Amino acid sequence: MSGSLRDVKEEERLLYEEYKAKLNELKKVQQEKEAVGQVFTKGLLPIYALYILSLGPTNGNDISNKIGLRTNGAWVPSTGGIYPLLKKLEKQKLVEGQWDDTKKKTQKVYKLTEDGEKELENKKELLRDRIEQSLEVFKMIYQDLYE
Repeated sequence: MSGSLRDVKEEERLLYEEYKAKLNELKKVQQEKEAVGQVFTKGLLPIYALYILSLGPTNGNDISNKIGLRTNGAWVPSTGGIYPLLKKLEKQKLVEGQWDDTKKKTQKVYKLTEDGEKELENKKELLRDRIEQSLEVFKMIYQDLYE
C-alpha cells in the first residue's frame, strides 16, 4: 500500500472516530434533556393537570396549551403524556370525562371531581416544601455556574 493511500485510510479512520465521539456526545445530551423532562412529566404534570382542571373543565390538548401559556412556553407537555394521565386520573375518580358529542366522540372534556379537589389540596401541601427546596437548590446551582 502506498504512503498516500495509507495516509488517506488513517485520515478516514480518525474522522470516523471523531464522528462516533460527537454522535455519542449528542446522544448523551439528548438523554440528559429527556431526564430533565421526565422530572416535569412524572413529578409535576399530575398535580399541575389537576390544578389546570381546578380552573374549569377542559380537554387534554387545552391542558397542554394552558400549561404552555402559564410557563411562557418553557414547558409544553405533549398530549401523548397528558391523555394517559387523564385516563389514570379518571380511573382514580379524581377527574370525570364526558364526550362533547356522544355520537361522534370527537373530544372528551374533563372536570375535577370532589375527590380530585381534595387530592389537589393534599398534593399541594405534601409538595410545597419539596418544591421550595428544589427552587433554592436550583438558585444556588445557577449562581455557582453563571454568576
